[in-house]
Amino acid sequence: MTFEELKDKALSLPFEPGVYIMQDKTNCVIYVGKAKKLKNRVSQYFQDSSAHTPKTRKMVSQIDHFDVIVAASEFEALVLECSLIKRYMPKYNILLKDDKGYPYLRVDLREEYPVIEMVGRVADDGAEYFGPYGGRYMTQTAIDTLRLTLKLPGCGKRFPRDLGKERPCLNYHMNNCDGWCQLSRSPEEYRARIAQAVLMLQGKYKEVSDELREKMEQAAERLDFEQAAALRDRLNAVESLGKKQLVTAGTMASTDVVGYYQSEAKACFAVLHYVNGNLLDKDYEILPVSDSAEEAVSTLVKQYYLARNAAPKEILLPVEIEDAALFEQLLLQNLQKRVHIRVPQRGDGVRLMELAQKNAREEAERVTSREERAAGTLELLRTMLNLPDVHRLESYDISNISGTDIVASMVVFVDGKPSKKDYKRFKIEELTDQNDYESMAQVLRRRFKHYVNQDSGFSEFPSALLIDGGVEHARVAVQALAELGLSAPTFGMVKDGRHRTRALVTPDGEEIGIASVQAVFSMIGRIQEETHRFAIEYHHTLRSRRVRQSELEKIPGVGPRRRELLMKRFRSLSGIAAAETGQLREILPKDAAEAVFRHFHPDKEETT
Repeated sequence: MTFEELKDKALSLPFEPGVYIMQDKTNCVIYVGKAKKLKNRVSQYFQDSSAHTPKTRKMVSQIDHFDVIVAASEFEALVLECSLIKRYMPKYNILLKDDKGYPYLRVDLREEYPVIEMVGRVADDGAEYFGPYGGRYMTQTAIDTLRLTLKLPGCGKRFPRDLGKERPCLNYHMNNCDGWCQLSRSPEEYRARIAQAVLMLQGKYKEVSDELREKMEQAAERLDFEQAAALRDRLNAVESLGKKQLVTAGTMASTDVVGYYQSEAKACFAVLHYVNGNLLDKDYEILPVSDSAEEAVSTLVKQYYLARNAAPKEILLPVEIEDAALFEQLLLQNLQKRVHIRVPQRGDGVRLMELAQKNAREEAERVTSREERAAGTLELLRTMLNLPDVHRLESYDISNISGTDIVASMVVFVDGKPSKKDYKRFKIEELTDQNDYESMAQVLRRRFKHYVNQDSGFSEFPSALLIDGGVEHARVAVQALAELGLSAPTFGMVKDGRHRTRALVTPDGEEIGIASVQAVFSMIGRIQEETHRFAIEYHHTLRSRRVRQSELEKIPGVGPRRRELLMKRFRSLSGIAAAETGQLREILPKDAAEAVFRHFHPDKEETT
């Protein structure tokens, strides 16, 4: 379908809730979305593209046709959207990785010798299930921790089949197992240990500790000190495990706190699991940068909890999501459990959210290299300025004091880094009064005449021009290039009260705010400061040279050649003033040397 045909089809859709399915020329589903009113939502894709983000523009450019499914309600549309995203995994939807699974721990207490085992899903078989856990490694760690704490078997033997068939294995001799394969050990004691493991999986460490302490005291009263010592060691292990909170939250979590952060190149979705106010575990995933944090959080939260088939009593989010109430209803339907979703505004909730955000930020920045960060910042800038690329940025500034020694600097940044070999400086010609606009026009005419002639050092054309100043400076720059039959994207750098670039402005007067995007704000600030520094440095050099020349011109018998010899030998005006007559005679005739000495030391005797 053509773009106009897609637009006409969108405008013919009903004002009903539903789901839309975008497909490309190969019939591959590239995006699935839901809408309160299909006509309003879908038609937005085929309106003015300047209002779209780059990602949306790219997606729309690949749409060949689309289908819609009208739903009976917004809730039904949400259910259908989640189902279709899971089915098609469209490339333009934000997606959690779905390859690691979410294992569970299974214990069948009806067996004579129950075992704690890892399984991939919950079955309706009467067994106890705990989880889901973040991954197979975390799940196996939970099993091993419980086994060592309670000295349960870690070998491949099955009971009662293997009871008494072999001598105890190395685990028994290393005091990691109580030798349950021996006929002297009772099934009742084994089941008691498994019951303790179940309590610990439920987070009831105190109940296990109290039970062990009571048995330890009873053994001591019977003068069974060996048993009391064994119980003491197990009690210490359980209490230590309770303090460390090694077992993941799973279905018993009372609160999950969601954090989301985007660096210049990577994003991180993090979930902190709390049980009774104690942090048990962190789950996170690194993702590509999204156009919208709100959209990302909304999409990821749904995928996360629906895939796990588990949720806590409360979920705290960093941003409001549009369909939070509908998602609560969906969780109630799927889990038969009421879940409250909210954005904390005060108190402990805000503190927990700050911690989740900090965790997300640290994980995102940890995996973002310096090169990726620079590339991400350039991509943000390119997107904000709507340019094909920002490979080479040229920045210009004018410097003068009261109209004297007017100079300009040209600073070049290539791929976000200063390219000092390409820096240029200009001395403004034929202007004696301060006129920034004419000065800027002259500099740009000279710079781009060199480009037209392909002179050495000027043969590269910029991706964009950054002009120190406002909209009028940008207009002057555009006009100067137009005189040479050239054009380049041009932006004025608008300052705030602290002389920092707060926005870029187009020649048409459109301001593009950058202060809210820290990475871009910092980069433009560095460019502006470097351009200003380079201009000031050249201005000071010319001014110092002029001051030296004018001072030496006052000395009789010292012409241009002798002034050049003095500066070459003594480097500066202060160096000449500090020289003795004998030193001056080494490069000047006697009369000229004495004249120089007397000029700087009118009341001092000449020395040789």
